[in-house]
Amino acid sequence: MSSPATGKFFYGWYVLAACLLIYLFTNGMTIFVPQNLFPRFMETFSATEGQVSLTTGLMFGVTIFLAPFAGYLIDRFGPLRIIRIGITILAICFTLYPFTQSIRQLILLHICLGFGLVLGGLVVNVVLLSNWFVRYRGAVIGLLTAMSSLGGLLLPNLISPLVNDPSYGWRWGFGALTVAFWLLAVVPGFWVLKTCPADVGQQPDGAAPTDTPKTTTETAQPVPDGVSFQTAIRSPTIYVLAISSACLWYTFQAINSQIQIFLEFEAGLTPQSATRLYSSIFGFSIAGKFLFGVISDRYPKRYVMRVTSLLLLVGSLTIFTIQDGALALTGHTTQLMIFALLFGLGYGGSFTMIQLVCVESFGQRALGKLLGIIIGIDSAGGALGTILTGQLKTATGSYLMPFGIVSIVAFIALINVMLIRPLPAESRIGQAPETDAG
Repeated sequence: MSSPATGKFFYGWYVLAACLLIYLFTNGMTIFVPQNLFPRFMETFSATEGQVSLTTGLMFGVTIFLAPFAGYLIDRFGPLRIIRIGITILAICFTLYPFTQSIRQLILLHICLGFGLVLGGLVVNVVLLSNWFVRYRGAVIGLLTAMSSLGGLLLPNLISPLVNDPSYGWRWGFGALTVAFWLLAVVPGFWVLKTCPADVGQQPDGAAPTDTPKTTTETAQPVPDGVSFQTAIRSPTIYVLAISSACLWYTFQAINSQIQIFLEFEAGLTPQSATRLYSSIFGFSIAGKFLFGVISDRYPKRYVMRVTSLLLLVGSLTIFTIQDGALALTGHTTQLMIFALLFGLGYGGSFTMIQLVCVESFGQRALGKLLGIIIGIDSAGGALGTILTGQLKTATGSYLMPFGIVSIVAFIALINVMLIRPLPAESRIGQAPETDAG
């Protein structure tokens, strides 16, 4: 797609491609690959479910405190500097990952990964791409968040032959991904990314410049739409969005962090079959993220989020069955695939809607700070879901109670999503007030 303003190819597509690669690896290698390797960590380090869950659980704990601060840094110094710092931290940690010799070292490394994940992960990519895309923002953010799931789909399967080969193992598998991260994430992050279209003489979406005369203030610096941070933080919307986001992330992480262990040790699947089913959740979530992202460009995003949250709840219930008159967890392959389909679609759609509903509700005026708060709070949900579910499995010997709690939390998320209401944009000098069409 060329820019009508210059006749040149719209540079935003290069930025989008770089962000997609970066986000595929950042989430894939910090969250989904390690969680897929949990059974291997249990074997290598003689660890319990609760102990291996502390790796990604405490990593999310780090993001609870850092995400709001990262939002401030993005607003203060711009997304480009922050994302480069983040991917550099991740690259160093990934390089050290295969050389860990104990579960404590692995936990410590994941705490360090939390810093890189906050600075180089979702918030900064959303802010950066929001600078480049307006009309197609829903589809673009949907595509971005789909890369996280694509990482969960591709990366575990790509290294599975190495991981399950006794001659190599998980260390060689993760090392191979580290080389790919340096080449496909770090290099584009430093050579391709630009902060905004004005840096290359273009407009958002590659649009032609308007003929409307601009004031001196407007010419110097575009004024983002939306409400101030103070207005947003005083509204009920920020709180119901935060609660729903935390509950959704509890649900995401409780399942994603433990499902590989459940499939191998409780449902009785082979490591290879369990990996394929584990990855299929992310395959379906790719469809959910992009599909619901596109739909949200046509319909109010908060309404779409209600549908995705309901789908997630229904999906979380399909892992249960009745055996001998009592509630139990299914080991039937067909039912597990139905679970993967419904949960994956709901997971992908809800993941995307959290970011888009935040933009719809508050605009871009304080987007970095607000997304930082939301990400910090939903990280708390993710950390609790990961750690509590693993600890309950260790204590009870079964995932029946932990997965039951997941369904209850998913229901609480749906109730809060129903209460979300966008705020009207505030009028400022040089800017007419904008009202959300949804």
